Amino acid sequence: MKILVVDDEQLLVKGIKFNLENEGYQVQSAYDGGAAVELARREAFDLIILDWMMPVMSGSDACMKIREFSDVPIIMLTARSEDADKLMGFACGADDYVTKPFNILELKARVRALLKRSKAAPARHRTLLTGGDLALDTEQRVAIRDGAIIDLTAKEYDLIELLMKNPRRVYSRESLMNLVWGYSYAGDYRTVDVHIRRLREKLERKPAEPEYIMTKWGVGYYFKGESQPTI
Repeated sequence: MKILVVDDEQLLVKGIKFNLENEGYQVQSAYDGGAAVELARREAFDLIILDWMMPVMSGSDACMKIREFSDVPIIMLTARSEDADKLMGFACGADDYVTKPFNILELKARVRALLKRSKAAPARHRTLLTGGDLALDTEQRVAIRDGAIIDLTAKEYDLIELLMKNPRRVYSRESLMNLVWGYSYAGDYRTVDVHIRRLREKLERKPAEPEYIMTKWGVGYYFKGESQPTI
């Protein structure tokens, strides 16, 4: 599998590259956000590790640019630890967020979890999963409503697909983190709330009064109604 590591701290990039290559990954490096976007356009990466603060183009801007043409898993790597910054990283389309200084074993675990999730997707057959006037195209990994295609990030799609495949089943935030992200945040599950909010903004007619993506107060989230797959 091929990974792109982008950070303006060249020694840090060298260390990450060394450790990932020891795990058997092919690793390519870049040192600014602009170069990251261009490389992501030209080459097929399985995962990108992207620093937040970089010259030419910030990591958040680069992440949004990459999301315009790719759903490659992205880990944001940054020294900023405030909750607002973490939420902004997810809002830009990142799949995960690691704060500096970090344990390289943790970073490698995050990499393995994201790659495992992303590599499961291509085995799916083309199916429309429908629930009311909302549908998911499991090949293109997009949502469809009123004939309009709605692009979703990789984790947004995985989350709504899980809920739609199991209608009326209530999932706790801990369960969703384990099933969709592949690991736990040791009690901090706010990333699930952020992704649910963004899905409602994209898919619900009135996000404040959702028809499908429902909250079971004190328990978790569920998809209301029946979902039917069609070939």
